[in-house]
Amino acid sequence: MPTIPQSEIPRPKSWDEFEDIVADLYGRLWNDPNTRRYGRTGQPQQGVDVYGCPTRLAGRYAGVQCKRYDEGALTRAIVEGEIAKAEEFSPPLAEYTIATTERRDARLQQAVREISQERRSAGKFPVHIAFWEDLCSLLTHPDNGDLLRKHYGDWLGRLKGMVGAELAAPSSLHQLPADLADFTGREGEVRELVALLGGGRGGATISAIGGMGGVGKTALAIHVAHQVVERYPDGQIVVEMGGTSERPLTPVEAMGQVVHAFQPELRLPDDPHEAAALYRTILEGRRVLLLLDNAANSAQVRPLVVPAECGLVVTSRHNISLPGLQHFDLDALPTEEACALLQTIVGEVRATGEELGTVVELCGRLPLALRVAGDFLVVHPDWSAAEYARGLADERERLARLKHEDLDVGAALGLSAEQLVRERPELAARWQMLSVFPAPFERAAVAAVWGVEEEEARDGLSELAARSLVLYEREGGLHRLHDLMRLVAEDAFGYGGGERDAEGERARLGEAAVRHATYYLEVGSRANDLYEQGGEHVLEGLRLFDGAWPHLWAAYGRMRERGDEAAAQWTSAFPNRVAYVLDLRLPPRDKIPILEAAAAAARQIGDRCAEGSHLGNLGGAYSALGETRRAIEYHEQALAIAREIEDRRGEGADLGNLGLAYSDLGETRRAIEYHEQALTLAREIGHRQLEGNTLNNLGMLAKEQGDLARARQLLEQALEIYEAIEAPAAERVRGRLKQLNEE
Repeated sequence: MPTIPQSEIPRPKSWDEFEDIVADLYGRLWNDPNTRRYGRTGQPQQGVDVYGCPTRLAGRYAGVQCKRYDEGALTRAIVEGEIAKAEEFSPPLAEYTIATTERRDARLQQAVREISQERRSAGKFPVHIAFWEDLCSLLTHPDNGDLLRKHYGDWLGRLKGMVGAELAAPSSLHQLPADLADFTGREGEVRELVALLGGGRGGATISAIGGMGGVGKTALAIHVAHQVVERYPDGQIVVEMGGTSERPLTPVEAMGQVVHAFQPELRLPDDPHEAAALYRTILEGRRVLLLLDNAANSAQVRPLVVPAECGLVVTSRHNISLPGLQHFDLDALPTEEACALLQTIVGEVRATGEELGTVVELCGRLPLALRVAGDFLVVHPDWSAAEYARGLADERERLARLKHEDLDVGAALGLSAEQLVRERPELAARWQMLSVFPAPFERAAVAAVWGVEEEEARDGLSELAARSLVLYEREGGLHRLHDLMRLVAEDAFGYGGGERDAEGERARLGEAAVRHATYYLEVGSRANDLYEQGGEHVLEGLRLFDGAWPHLWAAYGRMRERGDEAAAQWTSAFPNRVAYVLDLRLPPRDKIPILEAAAAAARQIGDRCAEGSHLGNLGGAYSALGETRRAIEYHEQALAIAREIEDRRGEGADLGNLGLAYSDLGETRRAIEYHEQALTLAREIGHRQLEGNTLNNLGMLAKEQGDLARARQLLEQALEIYEAIEAPAAERVRGRLKQLNEE
């Protein structure tokens, strides 16, 4: 069994599940096989959910009240109220415990101690509180392995599978881009990093490479990673942290990329603590090199510190501080190394060493600027190095007047942009349109954004790459813009020296954004369809979606900002077009703002069907978070719309969702009423899946009420339907029937 950090076991999703766990744990703790749950959900329970006779109490009773609450919801007043109810329990209690899914709270802990001391002094039963960490400690005790397997068997199975999993696509685990064939210089840093990362010291190896934009942080990290790859045979994972973007990755999103590299079909837990536990479990016992490129700050990186035997390399323009980290702060290349790099790029171009030295200094001896300069001289053999140096000096002076922050790289890129505008204005316009891409992009996406055939997109990208105005990643066949390139591209026509058509540029970029959004929505939809097909298509769909997701997320933000009817249509369509994969990739709380925006957009364009669908999904998201009352509000709105537009299938789904929600609240009678309405409707319209689901739900409610004969009858009917339509749920119902027959 993998090591499971206490307090990071997933918290139960329902009251019923929580009470079952507590009953089993306290039965074992009390050494009382007759420990029972008291009554059933929805009945008055006198402050007691679980009761029994601990051996140490010599026949006297102890009781437990179960509180499945959101963080911070349990208060001293609630505790005192439950104690008052427990005073009425018969026979009288000798000991009382509040068990909660909340994490340990020192103030509440102290309050319960004070209450208990007062009660002991008055001759009344003492009171204890068990937080989720305490319950997890019991669950993970070696003597309780059977209880852990009983309640968390599926979760443990996933963890075990992850620890020993072989990925269907090995490329997902070996993500290093190709090393630069002409990597030059940094010999000291390379030697130290290779010694550090390849040393095999037995603990986690953590390093950070810092420095200004264009100094070659990522190139150095990749170069070193290739030299230590044999030290990390289980994977080399690269995560673009987006530190210089408008929306850097959250730590949980970054963890998700690592987890999904090993286990693409796994749903990431909703709770950040549980996600972190899963992340560490995935890496535990493996030798994996993790490269976090372009990190925003220490807080973004700290939760991603790797376990022993793994290596972590962070690149960032900001100072990163972590325990045990060794920092390498890059400066510009030494003059000799910078000249060697430029000479390697330009080859036999006619230039004196002095002229190339001047270019090197004007480029600030930064590798990115040197590559742009070198490629310019190769593409423009009619320019001498001296002429280029004069042009570069003029551009630096212009940027200095504008108080530009990146004079060195900005000047080299600006001069290349100016020549592109002069020589190829149409290609310059297309380069400007590439600024809509927030992440690496494929040729087909460029063709869609430019509105051309793929062959024409290929030729345009090749020319831009030759000018170092886009970067090409040979390993994945993708192109990308360095963030400094993106800034220059956005203002490409500011370098042309002529009169600008600002309105035309805005229109062109707006059209590019819409084409970008449309293209990636289609990619996401295709990924969703593949995933839904199941079988061998699942991994293909997930890989396709993961590549499209940064673009979809950026497109979602842009389309919301536009606010026009086309944007509303796109926003409304977005969550439904990628529904299945989105559910797998995003936790409920992260889906809520997307679903709210989609419902508002559907309302704006008058699409009642889509609005109802989004409202129902919002209800599902809130149910998953345990906010059942809010879930019911959304399900009721969805039901009203379904009846208004006579969407009977939607009506049946909404009725079923309301039944489940009221069941979670313990309002069994109302739950049964909604399920019975759903059952009648399912039979009227011949919806066999809905009929089977509803019979299953009614069967579980009958079991909860203690009517085992009716529960068995309903579940047998559900099983018959599931078997007829070959539904996967059949296996689960067989298990429930077997359990019923044993009771």
